[in-house]
Amino acid sequence: MEMKMAMTNKLAPSILNADLAALKDQLAALEQGGADWVHLDIMDGHFVPNLSFGPVLVEAVRKHTQLPLDCHLMISNPEKYVADFVRAGADSITVHQESTVHLDSLVRVVKGLKNRAGNPVRVGVSLNPATPIETLDLVLSELDLVLIMSVNPGFGGQKFIPYALDKARKLRAKADALGMALDIQMDGGISLKNAAEVIAAGVNVIVAGTAIFASGDVAGTCRQMKTLMG
Repeated sequence: MEMKMAMTNKLAPSILNADLAALKDQLAALEQGGADWVHLDIMDGHFVPNLSFGPVLVEAVRKHTQLPLDCHLMISNPEKYVADFVRAGADSITVHQESTVHLDSLVRVVKGLKNRAGNPVRVGVSLNPATPIETLDLVLSELDLVLIMSVNPGFGGQKFIPYALDKARKLRAKADALGMALDIQMDGGISLKNAAEVIAAGVNVIVAGTAIFASGDVAGTCRQMKTLMG
């Protein structure tokens, strides 16, 4: 029986585009703007063509905010590192379907981890733009979150890929049919111009980096985006 779940909309700004030399102030601005999570894009230069940061920066972020830390691991062999990111302060770990050949096993490993507060770590799986949502059918019931990439991962500031919205609609329908309270997250090219359209497609967690940190008013832009998200 299909049962539509009422999901809370959440804003998860990506600090990939933040001024890391002013990290404490940037995090304070996110909190002032009503951000719900802090999104950390972890890139290894192998799975994606860029390098970002590792557990050391996650630990630094943890010291300066009480917001949940949402770590998106765009790395090869994520099973080697998930525990390190949780020890550093992650509350949610998202791995890529394309990055591991043992997704079921990895999902179960993450589900068995505890954050610093002693609570279960939330587990998510991300899909690159050309990866169908059907690849998650056999693990979907185990997930807290699915991240649909609306750009090819690796760099901020890319153009939004419209067919990501179709994937979100299909995934929300699938989650509703299962009676799942699934967070559907979208990342890439989301701005004040298209945030409402993204939410209308069934997404309830928006990741935005460039749109927030290049705006000149981090807190104000967060507030505007939260208003658009409803």
